[in-house]
Amino acid sequence: MKQIISLCALLIILCSCNQPKADLIIYNAKIYTVNDKFDIAEAIAVKDGKILAVGKTADIRNQYSAKEELDANGKAIYPGFIDAHAHFFGYGESLQSADLRGTSSWDEVIARVTEFAKTHPDGWLTGRGWDQNDWADKQFPNKDQLDRLFPNRPVLLERIDGHASIANQSALNEAGITKSFTLTGGDIVDKDGKLTGLLIDNAVELVANKVPPPDAAKAKKILLDAQKNCFEVGLTTIDDCGLDYDAVEFIEKLHQDKSLKMRLYVMLSDAEKNYDYLFKRGAIKTERLNVRAFKVYSDGALGSRGACLLHPYSDMPSKKGFLLSDIKHFEEVAKKINSHNFQMCTHAIGDSANRSILKIYNEVLGGKNDKRWRIEHAQVVAPEDFNLFGKASVVPSVQPTHATSDMYWAKDRLGNERVKGAYAYKQLLAQNGWIPLGTDFPVEQINPMLTFYAATIRKDAQDFPKGGFQMENALTPEEALRGMTIWAAKANFEEKEKGSLEVGKFADFVMLENDIMKASGQQILNNKVLRTYLNGEKVYETIVAKPNTSKK
Repeated sequence: MKQIISLCALLIILCSCNQPKADLIIYNAKIYTVNDKFDIAEAIAVKDGKILAVGKTADIRNQYSAKEELDANGKAIYPGFIDAHAHFFGYGESLQSADLRGTSSWDEVIARVTEFAKTHPDGWLTGRGWDQNDWADKQFPNKDQLDRLFPNRPVLLERIDGHASIANQSALNEAGITKSFTLTGGDIVDKDGKLTGLLIDNAVELVANKVPPPDAAKAKKILLDAQKNCFEVGLTTIDDCGLDYDAVEFIEKLHQDKSLKMRLYVMLSDAEKNYDYLFKRGAIKTERLNVRAFKVYSDGALGSRGACLLHPYSDMPSKKGFLLSDIKHFEEVAKKINSHNFQMCTHAIGDSANRSILKIYNEVLGGKNDKRWRIEHAQVVAPEDFNLFGKASVVPSVQPTHATSDMYWAKDRLGNERVKGAYAYKQLLAQNGWIPLGTDFPVEQINPMLTFYAATIRKDAQDFPKGGFQMENALTPEEALRGMTIWAAKANFEEKEKGSLEVGKFADFVMLENDIMKASGQQILNNKVLRTYLNGEKVYETIVAKPNTSKK
């Protein structure tokens, strides 16, 4: 009998030694693979940063041994969330500036800036996040208080969307702006011949370009602070929409020294120096960096009435918005990008801007294709123009929280009929059968749970409006999850390496406290990321406070 037991033990040891080795196995989970069939698995095995196997708990644990095993206790796991439209570097910069989001008045903005200045006494004073649409007095503010408080220090405060700013006189002086003048795609606003400090769209850059760029140490802090917060909410890939090539080179260095781990899909800004650089160097592709696209701005934002509309604003009949460049510029850029086989991604908010860019895309692309040119935002589309997306396989890249942020005043801007073609995600999804989702942070918050909630429930956190905002354009939970994972990867030509939990793909995944596919609205809003893995490495874990069991 003893010999039989010893032989069995030996066989078990030998079988164990012959098992393929994994670095990590997570089992007893509810794993949304987001593959074509939308299968749900129980366990996942990881080896060398990639997915080795996905399946049932018993099968995975019997087939593989691992250096580390984790019992998920039934928690749900999803592919790492991908934000298909954001401003990663800009978000990191905003963490170094006064936070003006959620302010209820211009006086509150002034109070926050004054407080921020106490701990940041030197150089330019910057802030971002105010939105006059959230105030009782919805008129744009002016610079008078800033001039009194900071007569000798430049101050530049950006609106939430970045398409309008208030600059004090010191900042205007730095930019050489002493009076209003006409410029394409922007306004320097004056009143009775006196500058108000309000700058719209292209006028913002006249002053913003005078703000000293961060040095290397600060730039590194900007990126690492942004990375930390993004990992905390389960983001593993970010599309950074609009950087110059020197920022890309700095990101490359941080990737190489492994201090920066976040995967980034970078669109270079619409500038001659960036075209020259990438056309000469060629597309950049590593496991963590992908640069093959250009970001172009066609118009401004709806909230600041810079979005280019076919007909005047319903709440300001004297304005229709404007294109930020003449139409010839967009035509030339599209032809140039196409001839070099790169991706064009164009910001278009108003129905006139969307129509203009869609027509150019259709002419240059010449019908169905796989170039995946994108319209970023696709926010207001005329009913007769939706089919222009499908005709040339144009990808509508949308941000669901824009709908729930704008719904309080969008009808005032657009009127009862035109608003029906705004934030029309279901109609846009129908054009190609897939749609990538993002946030546009720091314009909106970085949390992808808000994206999922806004896409599916289309209400605010206070359950407004009853029944949801234009629910005919809500996405299903499966569509929303695909939009945050595999469809976002597809928009970046990366669907073969990420976006779903399948063998051979990067081991990027997220474990949540509540299963968003089954959770209530409040559970989604209050959801916590328990763990975030990137390349099989745990890059974030919720710290659970242990009960104090010590005796007094």
